[in-house]
Amino acid sequence: MSTTRPYSPGDRGPESEAAVADASADRASGEPGARQVRSLSLNGASGIVPLARDYTREALHAWGWLPAESAERRAAAEDVLLVVSELVTNACLHAEGPDELWLSTDGKVLRIEVSDRGAGQPAPRTPHRAGRPGGHGMFIVQRLCLDWGVVRTPGASGKKVWAEMGAPA
Repeated sequence: MSTTRPYSPGDRGPESEAAVADASADRASGEPGARQVRSLSLNGASGIVPLARDYTREALHAWGWLPAESAERRAAAEDVLLVVSELVTNACLHAEGPDELWLSTDGKVLRIEVSDRGAGQPAPRTPHRAGRPGGHGMFIVQRLCLDWGVVRTPGASGKKVWAEMGAPA
C-alpha cells in the first residue's frame, strides 16, 4: 500500500477537471469496461459523511454492485461505503473539510477520490493499537483497498486522497 505514489501502476492518473465536470450522471462510451465517473461537491454541505455514503450507495446501485446477489458482493459494497466514510471523515477531522468526492469504475476497479484543502499527509498510525479509540481510518483503508495514495497539484493548496478497490466477482 502506498502513500507516496500519486496513482497506481498502469493508471493514467487522476481524471482531469473537464472529465468530471458533469457530476450528476454516469458517463461511459457504451463499450464494455468503459470508465464511468460520478462526482459530488461536498464544499459547505452539512451531514457530509452520510451524504457521501448515500451518494456512493446510489452509484453502486447504478453500476450493478447493489442489490448484492451474494454475501461476498454485499461485503464488497459495504467495504466501499466504509472506505468512503473513512476518507471523508479524515478530510473533516484533519484537512479543513472535503471539497469533492469522485467515484469511478471500469468494471474491474472502483476508484474513490476525496479532495480537500489540507496540507497534512494521511498515513496509518503506527504502531496500530486496535484496542484504542480513534486512529483507525487509514489503517482500515490500507487493509481494504488494493492501493491508495495522495495526489498534490504543484502550486495549489490541498490534495486528493485516492483509494482503489477490486470489483466483486
